Formats: sequence, C-alpha cells, structure tokens
Amino acid sequence: MKRLTIVACLVLFAWTAAFAGGAKEAETIKIGAIFAVTGPASFLGAPEAKTAEMLVERINAAGGVNGSQIELIIKDSAANPEKAISFAKQLIEEDQVVAIIGPSTSGETMQIKELCNEAGVPLVSAAAAEAIVNPVAPYVFKTPQKDSYVVQWIYRTMKDMGIKRVGVVAANTGFGNAGKGQLEKYASEFGIEVVISESYDKAATDLTALMNKVNAAGVDAVVNWSIVPAQSIVAKNMRQLGMEQPLFQSHGFGNIRYVEAAGEAAEGIIFPAGRLLVADQLPDSDPQKKLLVQYAADYQEKYGELASTFGGHAYDALQIVVAAIENGGSAERDVIRDQIEKLTDFPGTGGVFNFSPADHNGLGMDSIVMLTVKNGKFALLK
Repeated sequence: MKRLTIVACLVLFAWTAAFAGGAKEAETIKIGAIFAVTGPASFLGAPEAKTAEMLVERINAAGGVNGSQIELIIKDSAANPEKAISFAKQLIEEDQVVAIIGPSTSGETMQIKELCNEAGVPLVSAAAAEAIVNPVAPYVFKTPQKDSYVVQWIYRTMKDMGIKRVGVVAANTGFGNAGKGQLEKYASEFGIEVVISESYDKAATDLTALMNKVNAAGVDAVVNWSIVPAQSIVAKNMRQLGMEQPLFQSHGFGNIRYVEAAGEAAEGIIFPAGRLLVADQLPDSDPQKKLLVQYAADYQEKYGELASTFGGHAYDALQIVVAAIENGGSAERDVIRDQIEKLTDFPGTGGVFNFSPADHNGLGMDSIVMLTVKNGKFALLK
C-alpha cells in the first residue's frame, strides 16, 4: 500500500509539473516599431516612440492582449531610409515580429513598403503620403489622413477666403514631393491657380531668396509642404520680407514645437489636422473627444509635454494592431492583416477608421479640421 501511495504521489507530481509547464504565461507578442526618435524628424518620431511605450505599458498592466504581454521593439531610424530598411529586415527575420508600426516619414515607409508586403508582415505606417496606400498593397496600411484630402481642405478654405493665386513651396523629400504633386493636381478644381511651384533642399536654413521669388510672382497665399526645419524658416523669412499673404502649412505642422520654433512668425498660420490638437474645444457629442482628451492628458502627465498629432499616429497604429489581434483571437501575421481590413467604426486620434480591402487608410474627409495659430496656441479656424 505504501509503495502504491509513493507511485501515486510521483504520478501526481509529474502530472502537476506538466500542467504547470503548460500553464506558463503565454508567449509575448512581438511588435516592431521604426521611429525617427533622433535626427531631423525627431519632432515626429520622439512623441511616436513615447506614445507607443506608454500605450504598451498600459495594455500590459491591464493583462495584455488575449492573455499575452506585448513586447515592443523600437528601432531609431533617425529618418534615414537605409537604416529603416536594415531595421525592417532585422525585425522581420531576426525578431520575428507579428507586425511593424511606423516609420515616421513617407520616404522611409516607401523604402520598406514592398519588403514588408513580400514578407507578409503587416505594416501600419505613421507617415502621410498617399502613395503608401495607393495603390493598395495587401499588408500595408497607414494612420495619417490622405494628403489628397488635406489638399482639398486647404483649397476649400482658400476658396472661402477669396484666394485665387497661390505659391507652392515644398521640401525635396518623399512627403514634400507627394504633397507638391497633390497641390498641383487639385488646384483647378477649386478655381485656384498655382502661379509658382518650387522645391527646396530639406536641410536649408535660409529660404529668403525663394520666398522673394514667390512674392514677386504676385501670389495671394503661400503653401509650404514640409517638416522641420523649413516650417519655421518659411514663416520667419516671410515675416522678414514683410509678406502679408496667409501661410498655409501641411498636416505635418501638428506639433506645438513647430510654433515655438517659428515664434511670432507662426501667428496666423493655417493648416489642416485631426482633432487631437483642439480636443478640449470639441463638443461632448464628438465620438473622438473622450479618447482624445484622455490620451492628451495621459501623455502630458507622463512626459510633461503637450501631445502632438504625430504621437497620435503611433497611438492609432498600435491600437489598430491590438484590435486586430483581439478580434481575430490570434497574433498570426495573416490574421492581423485580415482583421485590420475588417476594422470599422474604430475611433482613433486621427479620426474614425473604416478600413476595407480597397481602403488601407480608413479615414474620410470628415477626419480633418482646419486649424490656425492664435496667441501661440492651436485653435479651430473660424
């Protein structure tokens, strides 16, 4: 009897050990991120990285996704396309991530778009150029609003203001070139003439000569399509030259630090963006308001700085991947891709997303509002 008891105990111990082994915490879900945390596009990438880290921390503290913890692997590309390519390969082949969020810029995204698509790894970009999702690539998505919608909002506003002749200046980047093309494409539809359209070096520190040329063309307004440093330089040079025409910027202007860099010259700048920057000015009935106010408050409390639309793009990208995993009940790459395409009525910082096989951006014209700079702060354009 004693022998049987010992055997039974050993069997029970072995069964318990086996059960405990099977009940170990589920494997982590590896999600890659490529952001320009440092370098010329750090105003984009730094808040994106901070947002993603904050969000993962919160999700994991609440139990993770379908019982698994997220392991976020962030790579700092410094806005260098070659680094983005190298990091994408590393994340796909070595880290075996289930999806990648980012990169921060359109140029980087276009460089890794086909790489991710061929590897069957969902890529949810935080960059804006419409070429990222048009034509549609099965595994490639993006969260910022389409630049064609942004351009149409700019021209609609100009038409309301009686503006007919515009000067377009853009940085010679993927983002700048794409925006310049859209501005030239849609102008005639709104009765607007682009009388001068010029590109400049993205690293330029003085654009006085260019703005003199634009001013001499007799324009009613100027549109600048870039990120730093030109966003502040164009504004400052216009002020120095005594140019009184309205300055419109792209949706890449959505960080209060750009306003700070331009100083008084930023006053009156007009630009399109999502609702995050003016969350407190929205009516309570707005379907995004609760999320926007909460995100902005959480970000400011954690990092001691105001949230930007760029951090919002990363917030949306990560939440979209998480929702796809939850809805599909799996962290398999193909399941994530399929579930993103099925995601509808999904409120994010950039708007309410409605993806489909034909639309890998998921945002409509109504995701955009026109903003201005008033007393050094962002405000709805009345």
